[in-house]
Amino acid sequence: MILSTSERKGSAPRERLLARLLDAFGEALPSPEMSLREVAARIETSHALLRYHFGSLSGVLAAMLTAQRSRDNEALLQAAQKGTFDDLVAAIWRTYTRPEQLPRFRGFFHVVGLAAYSPGDFCEFVESIGDLTVMLSSLAEREGLGTEEARNVAAVTVAAIRGLLLQEVLTPGTRPEDAVTLILRMKEGRPDPRSHPER
Repeated sequence: MILSTSERKGSAPRERLLARLLDAFGEALPSPEMSLREVAARIETSHALLRYHFGSLSGVLAAMLTAQRSRDNEALLQAAQKGTFDDLVAAIWRTYTRPEQLPRFRGFFHVVGLAAYSPGDFCEFVESIGDLTVMLSSLAEREGLGTEEARNVAAVTVAAIRGLLLQEVLTPGTRPEDAVTLILRMKEGRPDPRSHPER
């Protein structure tokens, strides 16, 4: 069980532990095969303390992912304030397809799978899932779409990005090279010309 009370989420000891985890693992995450004791040893603390604040290794992974993605989103938000919807989609794609990000988005899909079965145990992580959609939706509105259409376009765009990332996890090297172009063409409702060859 992952502890999810707001008191423990916001506690200073928990935040200090989380900072140590992020420092120790950098852009990566602990492997799901690691034990909580091994993770605790890596940051020179006790596994009992990790268990108290995060509940389990899955709780550690979820907290680290939420913090990492929040940090990424801050940088992406800065880009969004100066660019277009298309610019932000390209920036998101670049951010999450860097080779060093592979362990992280493997971890992301691992936690997503766990949260699908028990969302109540991953409240903070689940709540953070919509952050990219909110940013893209705001940009789409700024560029003239109505609120509902902007939200729908943003949701489909984020779903396409995550679907292609999942494809890369499961079958590396099979995603389209021009994935961003294809995603943006879909946003505009333009078919891929390669799917309709001239006869």
